[in-house]
Amino acid sequence: MPNSRVSDMDTTIVPDIAAALNWARARIEASDGRILLRHVLQCAAARLVAHPEVRLEVPEWEQFQVLVERRAAGEPIAYLTGEREFFGHVFMVTPAVLIPRHETELLVELALANFGDRRGVRVLDLGCGSGALAVTLARELPAPEVTAVDRSRDALLVAMANAARLRANVSFIQSDWFGALGSDRFHLIVSNPPYVMSDDPHLREGDVRFEPHVALASGPDGLDDLTAIAAQAPHHLEPDGWLFMEHGYHQAVQVRGLLTDAGFASIASYKDLSGIERVTGGQWLGRQLDDDRD
Repeated sequence: MPNSRVSDMDTTIVPDIAAALNWARARIEASDGRILLRHVLQCAAARLVAHPEVRLEVPEWEQFQVLVERRAAGEPIAYLTGEREFFGHVFMVTPAVLIPRHETELLVELALANFGDRRGVRVLDLGCGSGALAVTLARELPAPEVTAVDRSRDALLVAMANAARLRANVSFIQSDWFGALGSDRFHLIVSNPPYVMSDDPHLREGDVRFEPHVALASGPDGLDDLTAIAAQAPHHLEPDGWLFMEHGYHQAVQVRGLLTDAGFASIASYKDLSGIERVTGGQWLGRQLDDDRD
């Protein structure tokens, strides 16, 4: 009979699935333990339920113990498994990139709402990280031309790998925001830039402790990068093009002000599934293009 009630077992004894999960539950959330064991066994969730008596192999048990202890120390599940789901697609992630979050899917939904029936849309993803936005838009929009930029070479390598895995046609450029884009213009610009205050205590808590600081923090008020993008975007948008930016839960008013100052129209903030104003966007009507070129 499987020993499924032991929590502080001798870790030199190779347990069955039930006992392994019980051991993990004393150290981390039960759901995290199941995810990590599925990752080790490369199996569906149903197998853990249907065959709790199956004994692990020694290498599997050793790998599972290491992952559980790393999770207990705070490492994000996504980094331990090397993947995260976003808008129905599974993306590879590493500590070089921010972990894709479900609230960022709002940017995809807004892009589809505005351009979902239009072919050949030129899209720019600023600060692409893992490539979740760029790759998803390349797959979901009808025949778009998608460009993704990031200042980090390591992040671009992850994004390029995701584009290859998911068969998405995306052009990648290493750039500090618009710096390497010359005079290129787009119909749609999306961005999930850093927007956390640089001294925010949350940066020292939870999963974000392990994520790249440069992808999270943006000056004393968290608005440095949002300000730069709003100011420069008109030089890279076609007339009637749209800019959508993700921001913090308390920044919607400030971001609307940034877009107003930059000359955008139809400015609005959009709520995520938690009811938080998470994305703000506006339309560039092209009224100042001649002045900007002078």
